[in-house]
Amino acid sequence: MKPITIQRSALQFLPDSTRVLIRPFIPQPAQRVSNILARGLMLSEEETAEALDGVMEEFAERHFQIERLFLHHFERVRGKLFTQKPLSYKRMLFLGSLFTGEYALESAALFNPSIVIHPDQSGVEVGALRFIVSLRATGEGHISSIEFRSGVINAKLEIKLDPVSRFVTAPELVPDPTYNRWAFTCKLQEMGFENPCAEELLQELGENFTFADLEKRIKNLQRRSRLLSRDELRTVDCIRWLAESNYELRFDASLELHERIIFPVSSNESNGIEDARFVRFCDEDGSVTFYATYTAYNGRVILPQLIETSDFLNFRVRTLNGRAVQNKGMALFPRKIDGRYVMLSRQDDENLFIMFSDNPHYWQDYEVLLRPSELWELTKIGNCGSPLETEKGWLVITHGVGPMRKYCIGAILLDLNNPGKVIGRLAKPLLEPESNEREGYVPNVVYTCGALIHGRHLILPYAMSDTASSIAILELEPLLEALLAG
Repeated sequence: MKPITIQRSALQFLPDSTRVLIRPFIPQPAQRVSNILARGLMLSEEETAEALDGVMEEFAERHFQIERLFLHHFERVRGKLFTQKPLSYKRMLFLGSLFTGEYALESAALFNPSIVIHPDQSGVEVGALRFIVSLRATGEGHISSIEFRSGVINAKLEIKLDPVSRFVTAPELVPDPTYNRWAFTCKLQEMGFENPCAEELLQELGENFTFADLEKRIKNLQRRSRLLSRDELRTVDCIRWLAESNYELRFDASLELHERIIFPVSSNESNGIEDARFVRFCDEDGSVTFYATYTAYNGRVILPQLIETSDFLNFRVRTLNGRAVQNKGMALFPRKIDGRYVMLSRQDDENLFIMFSDNPHYWQDYEVLLRPSELWELTKIGNCGSPLETEKGWLVITHGVGPMRKYCIGAILLDLNNPGKVIGRLAKPLLEPESNEREGYVPNVVYTCGALIHGRHLILPYAMSDTASSIAILELEPLLEALLAG
């Protein structure tokens, strides 16, 4: 049997503190906002224009459409003005700049990558493949967001990454997203808000409704003659929170892929968007959707979410529902099996689980797929991204944690028609941290959120100790042979 050999690429995705995003910088309490506005209004028009010129000279070339962002941030505080006197365009821009700051997205780390086939393969040479890598970028305060890189791997397994500029831009938040009433109601029930108030709010909404429809129902409820009880107010707050957790994003088509940043939007992800596992999902009708599971974190609790896109320009973010999706580390299979969606999951932070559903947004039941057995995974095991289909079975890249909290990457093989059946398992790690890979924010860790197969090779991007990322390449045949022999 041919040994498994791993080629570690010299290519690295390194954190770059010069890639900065413009964010609102609005202090609390509200009185501070009023004080800052008052001080800004004390400047004369000439002083304001001069101050704005200085800001633009220093920051305009670091960002796209900086004036639009200043105006947007000004509008967020306009209500705190103590005057209705019309303001000049330059004054509004300057006031907006007072409530704006830069955030270095990846100053701390660029890690936990996943990789998928790029939706646009035009102009690619025969035997080559254009790909997209998603990465978890972490900056000040350990807030995580999703970044993208793209490149081409040719028939000789040479990888060429597309150049990356320093510019980064957040998407536009679609103002009036739509919701499915059934899925919305399921999540409310799951959260313990199955009560008359919730029923009253939702009963007159259509099968699909918008945020504006929901706000109208809430206002009608609040206009009732009696005051809302504490429980009713909590229900209204929860419904709004749930609606804000399901949103739509739209990037300007002129932006390069690496310039598009998915930064936390809703309150449930205020402390970060963690470990997106992207997969190219082919439906039974031949349509293709890119899904990604990720973990929303607000500093106290996690909320599993699902991203959907077909073009990496327009994204829908939806809450996952059901008792089986209350933890991290979910990975969707790239197609249905026997007419059902299939997903790997974590339930107890120890074993690897599998679950089946008729709806990609609703997961209720699960079963144990794999338990720790080898020394390098005795603490816990889990998946490292969506399964990859081969003629021998579903190849699942796994991670195991052993002594000294050392993370290694392994692999298992599942039956093609019965993915709940393990037909192969590596006794030893496929990849473990070595040399300088051991040093970083979290030492002794190699980890990935998804690989792909190119020809007869496995392309495996991986993170090194929660700091930077690289790519490993290995032949598929020896891996499959080792899995089946084990």
